[in-house]
Amino acid sequence: MATVQNMIDDERHDDTIKDQYLTFAIEGEDYGVEIAYVKEIIKMTPITKVPEMPNFIEGLINLRGDLIGVIDVRKRFDKQPKEHDEETCIIVIMYEDYTLGMIVDAVQETAIIPKERIFAPPSAKLSYANQFIRNIGKVGEEVKLLLDVERFLAQE
Repeated sequence: MATVQNMIDDERHDDTIKDQYLTFAIEGEDYGVEIAYVKEIIKMTPITKVPEMPNFIEGLINLRGDLIGVIDVRKRFDKQPKEHDEETCIIVIMYEDYTLGMIVDAVQETAIIPKERIFAPPSAKLSYANQFIRNIGKVGEEVKLLLDVERFLAQE
């Protein structure tokens, strides 16, 4: 049973991460994922290929004894592959009961995007990649495409 103190602590935790997004780049475009999903950011590490997986699933990594599946965000968005460089990294996210890595071109910053600066994506015909965008956030004059983590992780 939750105590009053636990509920207060939960509310404080929610307030500290409310409106925060980890932003990252893919092919010159800016994206964001709610900070609540982010466990950590790691450098590229050797990836073990797994046969008969969708092409956007790169394989598995050993993260301190835990096997973590890794998705190449470029491939998931149907973009051209790119050689990994010193900025390429893996964002480790937690969603429901599982942990997964997302390979991105570069991590940018943790941005605070209040709800009044978040807008629904255009209702025009959506391209393949747009099915993964929940909202669009404005940070100053920059636009960040905010991921729908549930859709991003779902296999058609």
